[in-house]
Amino acid sequence: MKVLRLGLIAGCLAMAAVGGVAPMVHGQAGSSAAEKALVIEVSIPAPRAEVWKAFATSEGLSTWLTPGAVVDLRPGGEWTAHFPGGKTGGGTIVSFVPEEEMVLSAMAPERFPTVRAERTRARFQFESKGDVTIVRLTQTGWKTGAEWDQAYEYLAVGNAQLLSTLHRRFASGPIDWQKEWGDAAPPAKK
Repeated sequence: MKVLRLGLIAGCLAMAAVGGVAPMVHGQAGSSAAEKALVIEVSIPAPRAEVWKAFATSEGLSTWLTPGAVVDLRPGGEWTAHFPGGKTGGGTIVSFVPEEEMVLSAMAPERFPTVRAERTRARFQFESKGDVTIVRLTQTGWKTGAEWDQAYEYLAVGNAQLLSTLHRRFASGPIDWQKEWGDAAPPAKK
């Protein structure tokens, strides 16, 4: 299996330059869907326990992904983000090892209904490296067809942005949703 850089996708290049995000594609044109994997890594300037809390609790996820995010940390539990306009993202927790990994049955955006219904598998791994934590997303379960290819391309950029936002949360503090979303942001919790 060859590794190709997503250097052709400008959004990924921008994310890599700003947040230490290193997107990679495993597989190549013409490879079978079973060999295709989206792999994205980011170096987070925080201890692994803090990064895990940002992934594994509703409170933590709400500091960087979306306000009102839901984490029900158990196999079969939800890991869901609620976006303006009523859209949701995330998935169902398949398994987890505290502070080491979380595996989701991941929902694609609504614009990809077949991929959203059939889902992919997103494995987030957390590794301590000195004062930083390496977060690696490996997304597998890709099938063949135009919608699957479009979802893959969309999520290559979208998931790089996702991990870049996680980096930003630890580099600059929790996201100010009122600043980010304006009137679309839910009221701040007191």
